[in-house]
Amino acid sequence: MSEPTSLFSEALLLLGGAVVAAPVFKKLGLGTVLGYLFAGVVIGPALQVITDADNILRVSELGIVFLLFIIGLELKPSRLWQLRRDIFGLGTAQVLVTGLVLSAVATLSGVVDWRGGLIAGFGLALSSTAFALQILGESGDTNTRYGQLSFCILLLQDLAIVPLLALITVLDGPDGEMGEPIRDLFIAVAAVAVMVLAGRYLLPRLFQVIARTGAREVMIAAALLVVMGAASLMQAVGLSMAMGAFLAGVMLAESSYRHELEADIEPFRGILLAMFFIAVGLSLDLQVILSNIALIVVAVPLMMALKATVVYLVCRAAGSNHNDAIRIAFLLPQGGEFGFVLFTTAAAHGLMASGTASLLVAIVTLSMALTPLGASLSRRLMKEEGHEELEEDFDGAGSDVLMIGFSRFGQIAAQILLAGGRDVTVIDYSADRIRQAASFGFRIYFGDGTRKDVLLSSGIERAKIIAICTHNRQVTDRIVELVRAEFPQARLFVRAYDRIHTLALRERGIEYELRETLESGLLFGRRALEGLGLREEDATLISDDIRRRDEDRLVLQAAEGLQAGRHMLYSRPVKPEPLVKPKRTVEEYDDMADPVPNESG
Repeated sequence: MSEPTSLFSEALLLLGGAVVAAPVFKKLGLGTVLGYLFAGVVIGPALQVITDADNILRVSELGIVFLLFIIGLELKPSRLWQLRRDIFGLGTAQVLVTGLVLSAVATLSGVVDWRGGLIAGFGLALSSTAFALQILGESGDTNTRYGQLSFCILLLQDLAIVPLLALITVLDGPDGEMGEPIRDLFIAVAAVAVMVLAGRYLLPRLFQVIARTGAREVMIAAALLVVMGAASLMQAVGLSMAMGAFLAGVMLAESSYRHELEADIEPFRGILLAMFFIAVGLSLDLQVILSNIALIVVAVPLMMALKATVVYLVCRAAGSNHNDAIRIAFLLPQGGEFGFVLFTTAAAHGLMASGTASLLVAIVTLSMALTPLGASLSRRLMKEEGHEELEEDFDGAGSDVLMIGFSRFGQIAAQILLAGGRDVTVIDYSADRIRQAASFGFRIYFGDGTRKDVLLSSGIERAKIIAICTHNRQVTDRIVELVRAEFPQARLFVRAYDRIHTLALRERGIEYELRETLESGLLFGRRALEGLGLREEDATLISDDIRRRDEDRLVLQAAEGLQAGRHMLYSRPVKPEPLVKPKRTVEEYDDMADPVPNESG
């Protein structure tokens, strides 16, 4: 089989493995990452269909590069500066403490001497950026507090590859030149400075010129050129390729072309990152695992447990709460892709045997495979989120209107009532919301509206109207049921969550309900019609007609079910315009279709 045909076949196998494995593992709740790994293991070590994993791994590492570029685009320099303490404080502490602990364990095991143990320990202290960020993205936790802290640690780990590679040169002995690490460090700093200046002043002008051409394919090519060029520059000076791409992204984060660049790079990032996970599975050496099965069975869970414990303690010492520390600890216990570089480089310098380097690579790979399972198990060690409570003090409560819940909906309704000269007693169960309201001069009381004693203390028996404005449907239903049972004469005005909730509330006999989006949607549509040139009076009539139709539909649905009243909805088939202007007119097509004159006229 020729080489092009072989490459084509391998590409088909990799894509097929991704398409089959990812949905299955996603459906099983194990995540797509584990699916990609499994596909790689089956295609490579198990069936031996693809044996050259190194080349695939080198190419697919661009997925990590593109991933860091996109993250950089979403992280402005000002935001990065705000995270500097977490990056250089928490990140440095994690690398140092974890590296020293694992180095001591590796040295005491007797497999390597103290020099090899130092490299092994700090190599295992690094986590997989690709795995961690993929898991954060799938769970939607990238922008959470623990997601941001995890990213800060990963970013510092990427920076740490430079001094760790320099450490190998130092430990190499008298043959290594002591001046080289210092020189390399200055070169790396100069390269970063060049990247920052180019990203600040050169790249925006470059994209401005290209955008004027209107050639989308050139814009895509330019985006790929910038990412890969920045990555190559950083790699040439000893930094990671991902770091170069990240810096390029950060420098373009405030550019007007940010969204265009993100849309252009995203497809390449997705497919290459999937290929990276498959390549990790392909590179798994089953022979090394089988030869050292007893050692690996002990080493992998021990390494992950020690690393998770240290990460947890470091995060707690830095001020993270228990749940965030647990999440970070179970997200970052695996070894990382930069460990592969350190171990192979250390073996080349004679700091450890090549067999030991292969063993460490196998440990890192297996720890990666176990990470999605560990991340899903972390929830069992998390504590139930405690709800902050304030002292309940209802002195002065008791007004015409008792409002339960002071979210955005309640705040707007309260403004109308206060403007109408009515006193309002407001209770809410969120301490943060009470503090925020107090800063604007509102007087609201802390209290749980699902408790009868709280309702009595807040003056429900004197209130003429009970306005339930909570934003959680379940909480709203509990309050309605409580008030209906204990205070049957109370007049209930309730914020409904959606149409189904509206129908459920009407079955309970409340006096008035309103879906939170109904009136705002009607107003928005009316203003849009006016913006299109329709007279205000006509737009208002249409809006009133839609409101009436909606109410009539609700009446029918309450009697006949949700499918009733569909004929009352306005609908119009979509009429797409052609993307390319037709070369012939409609009349010309008609002439071609019917060349004989129509006698019927």
